[in-house]
Amino acid sequence: MAELTKVDDGQVVSMHYTLHVDGQLLDSSEGGEPLQFIQGMGHIIPGLEHELYEMKIGDSKKVIVAAKDGYGEADKEAFMDVPRDAFPTNVPLEVGTELELRDQEGHPVYVRIQTINDDNIHLDMNHPLAGRELHFDVKIAGLRPATDEEISHGHVHDNGHSH
Repeated sequence: MAELTKVDDGQVVSMHYTLHVDGQLLDSSEGGEPLQFIQGMGHIIPGLEHELYEMKIGDSKKVIVAAKDGYGEADKEAFMDVPRDAFPTNVPLEVGTELELRDQEGHPVYVRIQTINDDNIHLDMNHPLAGRELHFDVKIAGLRPATDEEISHGHVHDNGHSH
């Protein structure tokens, strides 16, 4: 099998990354395992995925992703008021507390407490990074073809695989 030389659809990409937002380090794979995903399947945000094509193993790149290509713009409608007495008692009532709720289909929805008053808890249902510009530093650590099984399941199986 020919050695893959650059990132393309249907490849398992192993990528080290750091993410800065507003100059603050939010996330990093440094010192740990690289992130593994199948390129071209939307596993990572579109603005970042798009920038990885043509990168080779060992290549590094700085990628700035606009909000619309990341987690979307903040939605002014994505707020919800919950009566204070209906609020779970095991949740700390503090501004900025993040909760995981379920929508009608049972999917997790992450919300943050925006404001609290005597009667209501005002929840922000936007992704925490909605409306933010994302600054990534990425380095390609490995490439291999995804197996048919991985493609059909839509995710990477063997994390112990190395070259």
